[in-house]
Amino acid sequence: MKKILLLIGIACVSLMACAQKQKPFKVLALYENGGHHVEYSKRAKVWLNGLAAQKGFTVDYIQNTDKIDDAFLGNYQLFIQLDYAPYAWKDKAAKAFERYISEGRGGWIGFHHATLLGEFDGYPMWGWYSQFMGGIRWKDYIATFAKGTVNVEDKQHPVMKGVPASLLVQQEEWYTYDKSPRPNVHVLASVDEATYNPRQAKVTMGDHPVVWTNPHYKARNVYIFMGHSPNLFDNPAYTKLFSNAVFWAAGASPQPSQKEREQK
Repeated sequence: MKKILLLIGIACVSLMACAQKQKPFKVLALYENGGHHVEYSKRAKVWLNGLAAQKGFTVDYIQNTDKIDDAFLGNYQLFIQLDYAPYAWKDKAAKAFERYISEGRGGWIGFHHATLLGEFDGYPMWGWYSQFMGGIRWKDYIATFAKGTVNVEDKQHPVMKGVPASLLVQQEEWYTYDKSPRPNVHVLASVDEATYNPRQAKVTMGDHPVVWTNPHYKARNVYIFMGHSPNLFDNPAYTKLFSNAVFWAAGASPQPSQKEREQK
């Protein structure tokens, strides 16, 4: 009898642990709803909502930083910065975000505009954020766009699991910075500037990381530069990268969809 009760107890503990693992996590996505990046934001929302429905998490969207404070961010396991620049944030929001990252209160994924670091629209550069991104400052970009091949550098990192060794990005602005962030971050992928089409000899930086994580902060974090064209969501390598980043940064395991469960 004691053995049976012990087995039941172990089973209950196991079920409770499984239930905790299966608990949906909440994502906050800050996105731009204007300018020439709006089409990317629209497509990203559709794709992200689909992923959330399949994999069992939820996403809330905001278009400015007015609501952000410690209590608000405390509701979310993951903060996604969809093409939203690091300036014009309310001071309360900026300080709450710094604590969220520095103290590991949740994970973070930043895309594209998240490294638009400098003085823009009369706002000073956010020094803390520049250090978070590897101590860089925005320098230039390819305004007329170019194709480019991105090469994976760390194939073992969970964000790169199942991502091809190289992926062709059909249309991107390709930012350059005052220096490479490599000495201060862990680079996961970089773009080969020799593959730019059309060639862009004047807008290059040599060593050009485009996906990286900064291990000097408690929060799981990953920056993915590619995030201008909505056509990125037609590229399975890009969506795999995005999906991997969501679950890794949230510290969660992707749950199988209903279709995947039925196939088993």
